[in-house]
Amino acid sequence: TVLSEKPTTFTITVTSEAGENDETVQTTLKFTYREKYPDETPLYEIISQENLEDNDVTDIIKLLEQQAEENLGMVMIFTLVSAVQEKLNEIVDQIKTRREEEKKQKEREAEEEEKQRFHGTPVTIENFLNWKAKFDAELLEIKRKKMKEEEQAGKNKLSGKQLFEMDHNLDTSDIQFLEE
Repeated sequence: TVLSEKPTTFTITVTSEAGENDETVQTTLKFTYREKYPDETPLYEIISQENLEDNDVTDIIKLLEQQAEENLGMVMIFTLVSAVQEKLNEIVDQIKTRREEEKKQKEREAEEEEKQRFHGTPVTIENFLNWKAKFDAELLEIKRKKMKEEEQAGKNKLSGKQLFEMDHNLDTSDIQFLEE
């Protein structure tokens, strides 16, 4: 867009190629020709930018300075804009790489967290003996409660084995029943 004729001032909007998820970075450059252009560098500035960080803007300004100095004596606007275009494409690639690294880092952290979840206490003789003592105490407590409940309910029933041990007539009762 031409802004004025004397001195010649115009803007050019430079957009990167679409990255992942159609993300782009964009900047609008304003150029003003000096009287002795191209033997003298044009005045340039970034008047707007989109999705760029401050350090990216600084890098673009440095790139413009370097390219302008290298191209003194030649028409250079196309070269400057091309250099900025390449830089914007690099920035999009860096954003993509940064996101991939973040994703990989999150996956690594999730994997480590998963490992930690399945990694229990290492078993040593001391740990086992402590656990065994607690476990035996819990079993003994459960047996005591069960016996108290049976006593309170009045259910002092004997098991089959106990019945046979007490009354030896039961040893032959099945045989007598079958004979009859």
